[in-house]
Amino acid sequence: MEPARALRQDCELSDWSRGHRLQELLCRAGEPRRVQPSPDGQHLLLLQQSPQPPLHTLVAFQRHGPAGAELERSWQPPQPAPVGLLFLQSPVTLGAWVLAIVWEHGRAELWHFVVALGWQLLQAPELCQGARARIVSVCSQGASLVWCEERPPLDAHSDMSKCAFRFCVCTRALEAGEQGLRLGTVRIVLHNSPEYQVLASPQHIFLLPTAASLFTTSKFLLIWHPEEAKLTIAAPSAGFVHSKVLRSSSESDFRKLLLGSVGLLSGLAPLDIHTSAVSNSGGLLLVSSKGAVNMVEPDGTQRHIFDLEGGTLSQGSSVQLKTFGSILACMLAGVLYLIDQNSGRLVEKKILSMKEVHFLESLGEDSIQLLSQTGIYSLSFSKPEDSSRPEPCLVEMVFEEACRYYQRRSLSSSKLTVEKLKKGGVFQAPVALAAILKHSLCQKQKPARGLQDTYTKLLSTISVELQSYMSLEILKTCVVCAPESEVESYCEELVEQEVSRVLHSDMDKDNLAYLNSIFASFPKAAWKATRSCLQLQQNGDGLLVARATPEVWKKVLGGPQQEEVGQNGVVPLFELICASFLRFKPKWLPSFVELTQQYIGVSWAFSSKEGPEGRVPLYKRALGVLARKNKRGEADEEMELELLLCSERPKAVLQALHLLIRLKRWQRVVEVAEKFSKLSPLLNKEIFTTLLAEFAQHRELDPYLDTLWPLCPADLTASDILTMVLQHLPHPQEDPVPFSSEGNQLTVGLLKPLLQRVVQRPCVQDEMYSDALQSPTFPPPTPPREH
Repeated sequence: MEPARALRQDCELSDWSRGHRLQELLCRAGEPRRVQPSPDGQHLLLLQQSPQPPLHTLVAFQRHGPAGAELERSWQPPQPAPVGLLFLQSPVTLGAWVLAIVWEHGRAELWHFVVALGWQLLQAPELCQGARARIVSVCSQGASLVWCEERPPLDAHSDMSKCAFRFCVCTRALEAGEQGLRLGTVRIVLHNSPEYQVLASPQHIFLLPTAASLFTTSKFLLIWHPEEAKLTIAAPSAGFVHSKVLRSSSESDFRKLLLGSVGLLSGLAPLDIHTSAVSNSGGLLLVSSKGAVNMVEPDGTQRHIFDLEGGTLSQGSSVQLKTFGSILACMLAGVLYLIDQNSGRLVEKKILSMKEVHFLESLGEDSIQLLSQTGIYSLSFSKPEDSSRPEPCLVEMVFEEACRYYQRRSLSSSKLTVEKLKKGGVFQAPVALAAILKHSLCQKQKPARGLQDTYTKLLSTISVELQSYMSLEILKTCVVCAPESEVESYCEELVEQEVSRVLHSDMDKDNLAYLNSIFASFPKAAWKATRSCLQLQQNGDGLLVARATPEVWKKVLGGPQQEEVGQNGVVPLFELICASFLRFKPKWLPSFVELTQQYIGVSWAFSSKEGPEGRVPLYKRALGVLARKNKRGEADEEMELELLLCSERPKAVLQALHLLIRLKRWQRVVEVAEKFSKLSPLLNKEIFTTLLAEFAQHRELDPYLDTLWPLCPADLTASDILTMVLQHLPHPQEDPVPFSSEGNQLTVGLLKPLLQRVVQRPCVQDEMYSDALQSPTFPPPTPPREH
């Protein structure tokens, strides 16, 4: 986009009906005013507030129009002030509109302009139901009015927390009836809500928290989709949070809407909003107190556009925003910024000599119209032939990312911009990459220009990545254009490519949050992508095997952990994969945990501080995922056992053994004891003493004594065994009888095979000194001395 031409005066104020009156009002310095042009640009409404005497004046002006009934109204306190001048689309005639004037106490007036007659009043409805209700914000979308209404509680001494949620969002649509155009019945969109400012785009309604909102509710905004009857919770710092379809009035309660997202929202930072407006593309423009201009899309994602100069904005400073095609116009302190919305590039910066200007509707997308005290001016954009094809967005993204990269590593306080990067010549990396991208991406559109020899080698190096990027862009186009029956297969392929890309890049907090959103939005596709990236499959013996590279295992096991990502709903990648196993292939989860333990030694050196050895054990992390399930059954108990045993850690094995004893699964108890006693002498002793204590208390283990006694540790003596048995004998309720008919008492006959085994085996000390005792000479001869 080339710089704009100089300001050109389109018309003088005398070209409007009652132009002298318009000029008189605009020349009153220091008086707050609101200028609202009509959709066709032929009418101009001016709402002005005069401090002395206090007076609100509304005047309508017409460009090149015949004389007719003029519209001019004035209000003095204690009469309420108008809160909105809105234009509603007529449901009868295409392109026709109706003016709606809305007052704070809920009264509205609908006006229609007739060429021969002038302004005609159609209806004066009451928007609010109660006498104490008042309107705090109002907007229009198509033929509908949408407003936020305060409904004070009947009890003056109500709880302050309840008083904060005394607002509701309502809507009424313009309908054609027997008596002409009238507003229909009231429909409540949201009730029991905090105070919101409502802003309308062509398809959505944005609900922004005001400065008076509670700290918790000022961390997010709401997006209402009227056609789908859906409300979306979005936080610019976290993106999309939650969405809910409002099928009935009971589901429109604000507190019920937030019920499942309180934990996630509590960890977010409050919104920083100084000025807001809606762009012609349907996005929400937000200016922060630091001068950052951001765009919030209807799906909740946020994109940074530009940073205004001048540092922190004061509360009273005025910022005007208006979009004209792809150009965003910002007016701040007499300076006009023209910014390309797509790339965030500053097209032009103009210092205006006029004290006060207002944006008007422009009939074309290549010009901007401004209203001042002396007339209406326009700025048109020149488009030379060689600039008809803009640079690819990816090229602009290269310079933007390079700016952020070099700025973080720079010791200088001066700010680095895209223009400085392109012209400076100090940093060659972004210039080289941009040249390669232009060369590669524009080949299909026009004949490729020659590439410098110095860039040819780099092009051959990144050719695979470029081809992957082009394939991804083609796939995204297929997803958008594909019929509904093929969307799922394209989405699975797209998710697989995205998961693979993230696993082969740096696993920072942003990438981890992105993976969390993928797993939440496309769980089945993410599960298939995980299996493909890790190359998980069963071999001929039924064992789970993986052929992923050590670098990928590092991303799975060594990314940001729970204490690093915080409590904002984002979980580490290992937990994400475990949750997918539980959902789609639960039988594979213990084998996967065992597999990851084997790859720890492959992916990290033994002394590496980055590995997961010093962190929470993997089996405990998998158990944490299992514990978060809403409903638990017998299958989950079996899963817990398998996770404990697959770790082969002594504490986990003993925990599994105690769980099996509690479940009275004695056959499995003995199998676990026999298998894991071979791991270490200490674990063998713990297992045997645990089972010996159980043997002393009941007779459930009697059928398995032939398997249990061989597990006796070598350092246990007969006295140790008898002492342990006596300590764990059950205490009888009555005095013991010598020959009881009950068969649950412990007898010496049951212990006899164990005691015989212990007594008959050689003493440990005898084995230690057997070599010395069998020596032919004692003491051994003195070794010869060397001189």
